[in-house]
Amino acid sequence: MKLILLLCVLLFPNIASAQVIGEVTKLPVPRFVSIRSDRTYARTGPGTRYPIKWVYQKNNMPVEITQEFDTWRKIRDVEGEEGWVHQSLLSGKRFAVMNESQAMPLLKSNDDDARPVALIESGAILRLESCKGQWCEASASGFNGWISYDSVWGVYEGEEFD
Repeated sequence: MKLILLLCVLLFPNIASAQVIGEVTKLPVPRFVSIRSDRTYARTGPGTRYPIKWVYQKNNMPVEITQEFDTWRKIRDVEGEEGWVHQSLLSGKRFAVMNESQAMPLLKSNDDDARPVALIESGAILRLESCKGQWCEASASGFNGWISYDSVWGVYEGEEFD
């Protein structure tokens, strides 16, 4: 069996990068979503009988769904921690976390030379409105503008959405 798997990887190298569709939702896995509640339990397994591993206490926190099982989603947070969360506690609204070590400007337009409209602190949560190319239109603390996708955690390289 291992030999067949190895041959498949060698003969079809792009198969590993093919987009996986979740069996339950028919949506791509992995994908980014956000925490819907300000008190969300992440468990060690997909069900209430599993112990609580983490308690997320901030809504709109972006997380990455890495697996689906019935009404449960395995998530990974910005720090790499994983746990299982019930689907009702997640939202499809897109948010991101500023992952730079210092404050970065939110720009007036999607251009490196654009005027800054605000400084976004490291760890701040931004609402993502859309992403195209290397830029995401985002909002934080009442300011709207543009930020490079590689300054935030919560969007994939080359991902586009409105």
